[in-house]
Amino acid sequence: MRHRLKGSKLGRTASHRKATLRSLSVALLTHHRIVTTLTKAKELRRHVEPVITRSKDDTTHNRRETFSFLQDKVAVTKLFDEIAPKVADRPGGYTRVVKLGTRVGDGAEMAVIELVDFNESGNDQKATKKKRTRRAGKTAKTATDVSPTESTVNDANDTVQEATVVNESEVDGQESAPEAPADSQTTSTSEVSEDQVQSEDDTENHKKP
Repeated sequence: MRHRLKGSKLGRTASHRKATLRSLSVALLTHHRIVTTLTKAKELRRHVEPVITRSKDDTTHNRRETFSFLQDKVAVTKLFDEIAPKVADRPGGYTRVVKLGTRVGDGAEMAVIELVDFNESGNDQKATKKKRTRRAGKTAKTATDVSPTESTVNDANDTVQEATVVNESEVDGQESAPEAPADSQTTSTSEVSEDQVQSEDDTENHKKP
């Protein structure tokens, strides 16, 4: 029975499995990010994180032990000189596994495994992301609430101006109204004068023989 045995055999023999994990570890430490199957990514994380922890103590013994697993001088140098100083304050959890879906062809689950401190695009997004607060939302809401009052005030001012114009027109009409009787008086006087002339003409006609 296969009890108390963690990890996956990856469908390989012991030597083949060891060579696969070695090559994946070298690729991850060199490029900081690789795409592989989900099972390989999880198995790689179990093997590469202890190696990164060992690199925090830069001694000759640790370099030789790391080289015995990686078998790559360039990867060992990059691990101790570049990666170890950057993860010095991190107590484990140096890698991240993100699922990518299934692979076209055989339907295998794919994933990306990357070093957390070397994900520059994610760090830039976090740095540029603007934090939203409730206070900002309230100020925006009050700003929107103020605008209707301003519009109502403007409408009220317009109505007041219209009312003043109407009142001025009424006053002008009232001022021009008293002039009408003067015209009527002139017409009445002209009519009276004509009647007097006619009456005088009639009297003169009666006086003639």
